[in-house]
Amino acid sequence: MNSQHNFLRISVIASTLILCSSLSSAQAPSADTPPAQKPDAFQVNLPKPEEKKPVELPDRKLTNAGKMDVIRGMTAEMGFARKPFPFGKIGLTLKDGKLVNPNEQQLQEMMNVYGPAVKVGERARITDVKFKDKAIIFEINGGPQKKKKWYEHVQVSGMGGTVQPGAPTDDTNIHGSYVELAFDKFVPEATPEQLKQLLDPVINFNAKSATEAYLDTIPPPAKKAIADHRVLVGMNREMVTYAKGRPPQKYRDKDGDTDYEEWIYGTPPQDVEFIRFVGDEVVRVETMKVDGTKQVRSEREIVLKTEQPEVAQQQTQPPAAGQPPAQGQAQPQPGGGDDQGPTERPSLRRPGEEVGQQNDPTARPRNPGGNIPNPNPGPPPDPSSPPH
Repeated sequence: MNSQHNFLRISVIASTLILCSSLSSAQAPSADTPPAQKPDAFQVNLPKPEEKKPVELPDRKLTNAGKMDVIRGMTAEMGFARKPFPFGKIGLTLKDGKLVNPNEQQLQEMMNVYGPAVKVGERARITDVKFKDKAIIFEINGGPQKKKKWYEHVQVSGMGGTVQPGAPTDDTNIHGSYVELAFDKFVPEATPEQLKQLLDPVINFNAKSATEAYLDTIPPPAKKAIADHRVLVGMNREMVTYAKGRPPQKYRDKDGDTDYEEWIYGTPPQDVEFIRFVGDEVVRVETMKVDGTKQVRSEREIVLKTEQPEVAQQQTQPPAAGQPPAQGQAQPQPGGGDDQGPTERPSLRRPGEEVGQQNDPTARPRNPGGNIPNPNPGPPPDPSSPPH
């Protein structure tokens, strides 16, 4: 594998140097120069971001006619989630364009405990609209509660009591959530388009595809690099695919004990890029220029947010002085040191008792001869009886 890797790299470098010398000696570009490589279908071209204007709502209460317009205009509207929606009966609450309940830390904890009802970038369809005095509730993908059919309300009464033949037995098919749009005094007169702008922090109604919705959730430096078709050290495979398309060539190899995969983009007389992955992260970008120079970048240029469960974070942090260790965290043994020796076997002995005392139910009888004692020895022998 190393020989194939070195041969491939040497052949690319040699081809680049030969073509560089031929291009430098030529007065004009050759007519048979191969055309530029066509962009891959997975390579995206991001549109220029549009400036968002603040939503100005009138200072008057929403009327019944306005409620009907909101229901008609918002029901069955489909967008893409900007924030994850957790399972359970607790949804997301927006106020003044910000997520107020739960906060970011609480949302992460709920995701770790209950799991996602809607992940970031997935489709979020509004299936119902409800009004309160100071809020509007939009149910997402069926809502957090199971809806009953008409026949599930039927009750049959008789000598044995009352039963509901069509009543649901469980809530296993619940897979939705909701978002609550809260206001200060009352629900103002608002159009469906204004409500979509107010819901924009958690649901993107302007994205035309899940790809565009996903790219809208990544950090701005990575988004700008993808728009410029550049690769940064620290990106993942999905970002590189969006920036450069699928790789024409790739291979796997080892650098010591580290397995890596390298993607190759470009062919001479163009620039050739070697993008190295360790796991799902770009750790090295090597570029062979047309003029023969080589550029290598291995310092991290972008940091992606990694989701770490709250329980794992608590276990990795040592307890403060005077505080008991968290549940599930090992308690340090006296004597110090990171290497804790084997702990003693559980025993019913009281403190201070020694092995072999009669009150110790866990004490084993000593057997100096090494013979296995009989578990049922029977009654003791009679001294008056003759020996056998």
